[in-house]
Amino acid sequence: MKTKLTAMGVLLMAGTLTLSACGGSTASGGGTGSGGDAAGGLDGRGPITYVQGKDNANVVRPLIEKWNAEHPDEKVTFKEQTDLPDQQHDDLVQHFQAKDAGYDVVAVDLVWTAEFAAKGWLQPLKDKMAIDTAAMLPSTVEGASYNGTLYSAPQTSDGGILYYRKDLVPEAPKTWDEMMEMCSIAKANNMGCYAGQFKQYEGLTVNASEAINSANGSVLDKDGKPSLNTAEAEQGLGNLVEAFQNGNIPKEAITYQEEQGRQAFQDGKLLFHRNWPYVYNLATTEGSSQVKDKLGMTVLPGKDGPGASSLGGHNVGVSVYSKNKATALDFLKFMTSEETQRFYAIQGSLAPVNSALYDDAELVKKLPYLPVLKTSIENAVPRPVTPFYPAVTQAIQENSYAALKGEKPVDQALSDMQKSIEAAGAGS
Repeated sequence: MKTKLTAMGVLLMAGTLTLSACGGSTASGGGTGSGGDAAGGLDGRGPITYVQGKDNANVVRPLIEKWNAEHPDEKVTFKEQTDLPDQQHDDLVQHFQAKDAGYDVVAVDLVWTAEFAAKGWLQPLKDKMAIDTAAMLPSTVEGASYNGTLYSAPQTSDGGILYYRKDLVPEAPKTWDEMMEMCSIAKANNMGCYAGQFKQYEGLTVNASEAINSANGSVLDKDGKPSLNTAEAEQGLGNLVEAFQNGNIPKEAITYQEEQGRQAFQDGKLLFHRNWPYVYNLATTEGSSQVKDKLGMTVLPGKDGPGASSLGGHNVGVSVYSKNKATALDFLKFMTSEETQRFYAIQGSLAPVNSALYDDAELVKKLPYLPVLKTSIENAVPRPVTPFYPAVTQAIQENSYAALKGEKPVDQALSDMQKSIEAAGAGS
């Protein structure tokens, strides 16, 4: 059975990362790598540096200005990375390997948490470093944990949404089969039926994982071992392959990333489209959009009801090499407070991790997709949680793409996927 989790987010997706082998010694931080001293700097206070990807929505700078005004002796310097996730990842790895005490607090994609925790680079958030997670969506907390320990603080979440033409579809489909039956409507209107993100990149890992999880399968089982040679996994990936074969997914969708699919949907070329919440604002405000007043939104369809979105989002963690961890902890609490979470949502259309905000009347009025997003997150499943994620995502992408292209039968693609993940060390 799938693990229920939370998901939501904007454009940033983890890129295909470079796999680094884990070290053999046990770090004091509880990971399996040769990390820093998790017991050091716990009472340290003073200036710190916060490292995050490009602040396109101008969310980070106002928050840091507010913090600095209130903490003149513990000011935060913002180290802005590029807007490319793979470069962000590699920058963090480089500074962690150099034991750089200057990277005090870092933003990490969900799928990096296990990798960095296993290498002993992130401070365990327990005991003196504990934070209160009671108000947070359970899935965001699980996505910030590794081996039962919280290693980063949930900052923003993300979940997939099914956009559809409500002028052509009177009632949103609740299952995959219902959606496929509605493809006759698309054919009658000379348009494509469904598309997600199917180019060979991280987005395909997201979409293939969603298909497998929504059919009650899983990429990794509860023990972290690959679980792809199952009837459920075969049905899930097979649903996508069959839709490509019969034309319910247009052939050109094999090249789609987020933006190509969004543009096709906004141009009136698709009846259904799987994407992230950011599409709502663009589809309803861009002058060229053909779906401004025809936009329907619902949760992804599954086998018997809501499907399982891949969990998205970002966390903030404290480096084990930081000398001022007491200040870093306070900054983590500030960045995850309800007030800050509300600012994330209003200023940057970022999905909050605070559960109550999804039912907040003021926020829902400004962001009407929040109730749908909450359901998506409540049914979400994280991408495989493993310190070997870079190799795992490569195996999923390569074999799913081969199946979609008709170069491998579905069962062979899943078998090869399983073998590649096992060879990478996941679940060993």
